[in-house]
Amino acid sequence: MQPPETGDEWFAISAQPLPVGAIYDWAVRPDCGAVVLFSGIVRDHADGRDGVESLEYEAYESAALERFAAIATEARTRWPAIGRVALLHRIGRLELGESAVVAAVSSPHRPEAFEAARYAIDTLKVAAPIWKHETWSDGSGWGTDAAAITDVERTGGADSAMSASGADQTS
Repeated sequence: MQPPETGDEWFAISAQPLPVGAIYDWAVRPDCGAVVLFSGIVRDHADGRDGVESLEYEAYESAALERFAAIATEARTRWPAIGRVALLHRIGRLELGESAVVAAVSSPHRPEAFEAARYAIDTLKVAAPIWKHETWSDGSGWGTDAAAITDVERTGGADSAMSASGADQTS
């Protein structure tokens, strides 16, 4: 998976491992003194479920990519100085320790980079049509944080997006 040759946005849904280092490198711009990158990885437990062994993600890909673009547009409205925005998500089976989702934002200063990156990942979790199926030592089932998908425009700031998403497997 390669970064875009032009532009300041990189959105992808892929069955391939996410290139976390390449995403960071791409987000760096000479006019931006801050890059914040969040990588949500598969961990060995979920809310009330110990022994998680793997996750499998499904997505309505075209709609999810549209949501990624809407998230970036809204982030640029809220923090006009931000430089690059990357939102990438895995689909298919993921093992413990693999990156399931990456959100990266660059900006001239760190407050905007932190705020916009948090907004982007929190909003992605509630606004993108992506679903998680967990396999654990005693069975399997859909993720405990499953909720109705929210319109990007209806999400608030980072705090309200976070409270809407609840606990998640990749944080």
